[in-house]
Amino acid sequence: MSAAAPAVALHVDEQPVVAAPPASAGRALLRTWEGRIGIGLGLAVLVLIVVGPWLAPYPPDAIGVGHSTAGPSSSHLFGTDNLGRDVLSRFLNGGRSVLFVPVAAVVVSFIIGGGAGMLAAYARGWVDLVVTRAFDLLITLPPLLLVIIVISGAGSSTAVLIATVAAVFVPRVGRVVRGATQSVVTSDYVAAAQARGERTASILVRELLPNVAAPAIADFALRITYAVIFVATLSFLGLGAQPPSSDWGVMVAGYRTFLPTQPWATFLPAIGIALISISFNLIADAITRHITRERSDEPVPL
Repeated sequence: MSAAAPAVALHVDEQPVVAAPPASAGRALLRTWEGRIGIGLGLAVLVLIVVGPWLAPYPPDAIGVGHSTAGPSSSHLFGTDNLGRDVLSRFLNGGRSVLFVPVAAVVVSFIIGGGAGMLAAYARGWVDLVVTRAFDLLITLPPLLLVIIVISGAGSSTAVLIATVAAVFVPRVGRVVRGATQSVVTSDYVAAAQARGERTASILVRELLPNVAAPAIADFALRITYAVIFVATLSFLGLGAQPPSSDWGVMVAGYRTFLPTQPWATFLPAIGIALISISFNLIADAITRHITRERSDEPVPL
């Protein structure tokens, strides 16, 4: 009978593989060409809007600083309008409302609509039913008709314009945030917070908000794109900023009849509006791709 072969213990000297933490949204933006171009364009336009009024060679409403509808010259780099006002000076002073009003309106819509959407998804039951039906009712209202009714009764001040644009976006933002919250509201950490007896407000802010922040940020950037175009359209139609304001939407509306003689008066503000919209659109695309990639890399539960 042969002796049994001694057992040989095999020791594999390997280090455990640790998965790398997912890249943050900020780093993900800088890794994609959409994010880099979007951030670059956004920063360039932001600097132009902030610093522009101090770089303007003339007051934006100064009449007769040059000949009417004159072309570019050494004293007026982009010519003058029909009243002899410097086009470059008006352009450098007109971007603040185009950016401030949309951003403020979207922030308000996310506070109201996003908060209501999160609460509806968490509370469920009759609360969810009432909130979702309210969102559905508001979405059925034509946005332009709603704006016309509000502005005709309350005026076209900046505060009214922000509140009106926010009212248009509240139900749309609320539905997006509600859908994102529904996917995480049944998670274990929410149940644990409920078992600890935490208040509803604490659960919404500390447990749910961080976990719906990524899709909410992507939608935030996209909503700003919509809001910029919407606010510029209102100014173009005479429902927003009013002449003699140098708002870019007002400039496009007022100078479109002078395209054959002074095209720069229309092109400059139109290009500014387009750059803002493109920058936020590219940022939203980059964030959306980052979210999609992270979700595709999540392990499938067994």
